[in-house]
Amino acid sequence: MVGCKRDVAVFKDLGINSIRVYDVDYTKSHDECMKLLEDAGIYLLLDMPSPQYSINRAEPHWDHDTMSHWQAKVDAFAKYPNLVAWIAGNEVANDVETTPSAAFVKAAIRDMKAYLKTKKLTTPVGYADNDDPKIRMNLINFFNCGDEGSRADFYGINTYRWCGDETNFKTSGYEDITKNMTSYTIPSLLTEYGCNLVRPRTFSEVKSLYGTDMGNIFSGGILYEYTEEDNEYGVVKVSFGDSKVEKNSDYDNFKKVLAAVKPQGVKMDSYKASGKDSVCPAASSVWHVKSDVLPPTPSQARCQCMIDSLGCTFKSDKLSTDEGKLVGEVVGNICGATSCDEISVDTAKGMYGDFSACSSLQRSAWAVNKNYENQNGAVCEAGDVETKT
Repeated sequence: MVGCKRDVAVFKDLGINSIRVYDVDYTKSHDECMKLLEDAGIYLLLDMPSPQYSINRAEPHWDHDTMSHWQAKVDAFAKYPNLVAWIAGNEVANDVETTPSAAFVKAAIRDMKAYLKTKKLTTPVGYADNDDPKIRMNLINFFNCGDEGSRADFYGINTYRWCGDETNFKTSGYEDITKNMTSYTIPSLLTEYGCNLVRPRTFSEVKSLYGTDMGNIFSGGILYEYTEEDNEYGVVKVSFGDSKVEKNSDYDNFKKVLAAVKPQGVKMDSYKASGKDSVCPAASSVWHVKSDVLPPTPSQARCQCMIDSLGCTFKSDKLSTDEGKLVGEVVGNICGATSCDEISVDTAKGMYGDFSACSSLQRSAWAVNKNYENQNGAVCEAGDVETKT
């Protein structure tokens, strides 16, 4: 609690009303800290993924194990009235080659929105992109197209275009960002901003963000970041368990520009919806997703039923890292020689096998059994990894 009390006092001094937290240990109680934040009028945007349970942009997948951990985090934080939003992915698709991962993030948004609904919760679920020029508009459109149940509830942009006082609303590209979102039908915000190529930072973009340039389009933004790390984006230096706070010149500058802006906001009784739903981007050389077909919702029962039906499978339900690598090579060889459509995906074609949402181990077991069946039950093996019939 030392750190939370220390930081909340700093947040109040800065004059902010929201923070973004990328990960928490949801197995521990956060009651005291969340109450301190609530009493200070500060809201929390919390990322659903964690380093261990997230969608890997290079090998994207959405399975029951990952989903259950996200659900557990929701359960732990649902009781806090100042939890204002969930973020289901941060810069997951960050270039053309990783665009397939966007399909899995959108499937995760669909399933987590459905889970929140079963809990009678209406907390919005959104996505934060990396402002990559080659995939920017496809991502913006993708997360706001299709049925409402699978669309993001808000869209975040992580951008570091505005660098120093020599940059302005037009030359920074912020004008283009704003134009891109003018007819967007869901709320948009800057989920990260604060270029540090010129230091100390003066944050001249704040005037545009909360003024007439962007205020009617964007719902504010989150400065990156609070604590100073090796990347030199922080506004303070702190140590775990220590109440001391060392503020730098960025802190003073940020506090000053925040105090100078007067965002007006919009009252619900005066809000009028405008814009139109986005058109889903077509699969192309720069967008490797058939946008109207998403990966299936993970089903533990379906995957377990498949495992129970196998004549050849692994002896253990857990593999070491080395065993996992060996099995990966074995499965690659098997699927290179026979069809593995039932555990495979092709996002560009919108093809997702019946068991593609099962865990890596379960999908590997399916492949090993397929090889076993192709040999008429003669050999049940997976390299040096123990198997059983």
